[in-house]
Amino acid sequence: MPLYKKILIPTDGSKNAQAAVLQGVELARTLGADVTIMSIIDVHATVSTQQGLGIPDVYAYQQKAAEAAAEVAMKTAKEAGVHAELIVKRGSPALDIIEASKDYDLVFMATRGLTGARHFLLGSVAEKVIRFASCPVMVVRPREKRERVL
Repeated sequence: MPLYKKILIPTDGSKNAQAAVLQGVELARTLGADVTIMSIIDVHATVSTQQGLGIPDVYAYQQKAAEAAAEVAMKTAKEAGVHAELIVKRGSPALDIIEASKDYDLVFMATRGLTGARHFLLGSVAEKVIRFASCPVMVVRPREKRERVL
């Protein structure tokens, strides 16, 4: 019986997240696990503007970016022969991933590797997920951060 049957892979489309998607999908392929790709538009990061002011709706842009990131991840899973489902939603990335973790055996995600003041001011979705997820969390650090340690 495989240890991990259902893997949640959150993505924001960043370079780090794309690397995590590749590795997470490969792990799922190796284990014969199913994956769910999740892309969350952070409702707290921006404020949507009023229509008719000539300023594009920020949420509409974020929705398209989230869908594009998720579709790239879905294509990666399909090419690897891994069964994948897709969730694109608005919410709070850390809270939504933590809530979803109740239904998965593993969360496989990237971290931006922020340090110092940037980490203190921005916080870390990965850190919150690690602390409060209901299942194990595997975090992929950016390659340049890993090499710096070595």
